[in-house]
Amino acid sequence: MSDKFYLSCLKSSILGGLLLFFQPVFAQYDFHDIDQEWQSRQKQLGKDAVFMLSNKDTILFKREAGDFNAKTVAPIASCSKWLTAALVMIFIDEGKLSLDDKIGKWLPEFDRYGKSYITVRLCLSHETGIKDEGSLLKKMFERRKFSSLEQEVNSFAARDIRVNAGEDFWYGNIGLNIVGRILEIISKKNFDVLIKQKLFAPLAMRRTSFSTLDGSAVNPSGGAVSSAEEYMKFLMMLLNKGKANGKQVLSEQSVETLKLVQTNSMKIAYVPKAAEGFGYALGSWAAEQKDGKATTLASPGLFGTWPMVDFCRGYAYIVFVKNLLGEEKADAHMGLKKVIDQQIPSTCK
Repeated sequence: MSDKFYLSCLKSSILGGLLLFFQPVFAQYDFHDIDQEWQSRQKQLGKDAVFMLSNKDTILFKREAGDFNAKTVAPIASCSKWLTAALVMIFIDEGKLSLDDKIGKWLPEFDRYGKSYITVRLCLSHETGIKDEGSLLKKMFERRKFSSLEQEVNSFAARDIRVNAGEDFWYGNIGLNIVGRILEIISKKNFDVLIKQKLFAPLAMRRTSFSTLDGSAVNPSGGAVSSAEEYMKFLMMLLNKGKANGKQVLSEQSVETLKLVQTNSMKIAYVPKAAEGFGYALGSWAAEQKDGKATTLASPGLFGTWPMVDFCRGYAYIVFVKNLLGEEKADAHMGLKKVIDQQIPSTCK
């Protein structure tokens, strides 16, 4: 037998063995049912869309439609909040910040207006009590006045208090942007530079960014652009207890902290229709929970992108689209989740 023939046989044997090894992994899922459900929901979600499903280390299912593919970069609106919350936890891991720090420690302007007692935790869970901007159009108009996050956050300090901090939940942009400014002060770096260095670079999210092109203020609550492929890297890091590319990006404890539901005994003053019935953790929604901890987290954005992690079933999910989020869209995502859950059993007791 020649050496060339022997090597050829050896390669064939190895390849065959690998195929046999991976076959049971993928055979356990009925992608046909998931694909059918996706196709039935696609018109509802939009013609330009990407759907990706992964476990801790493998993309299990991917569909691309219209002008979108997995690498398409687009605004992700409030999906940005989850990224900002993760950056906050990195600073907590480094011992530079605590969830129970009062914001007056870093922002003397809030002390001047008697709001220094608001904590980082209350900011991340939309419980600052500061009067909200109002309608979406008004919010967009207001933000155009500011050329820096510092200017915008100082304007929050001067606003009226709607209720005492911690009395109710009002979903908006105020809290996350306050904390984003605190991170700028601690690091002495602009927020968009900081999050690239601390979060996006370790995750190889090279095209994800909070940078603005028009000179407007950076927006930690809703100003990021990303792609399905890159945001999925963030979701898979959470599934892997904070690890990515051989590095501990977030501590396991920080990942667990991000699951803690903050609103179970809280009066809900305002919540978008797409998230009605969900609890809120820190920067993301608790779509499913048990004993005060989210088993599924999601962070839907105004333009329709919907990232989600089911920790009990060990999968990450993202639908990346560019349509405005409507009330019926939440039903579409939870409908897709129901079909996925039929294929992937829960490991939680």
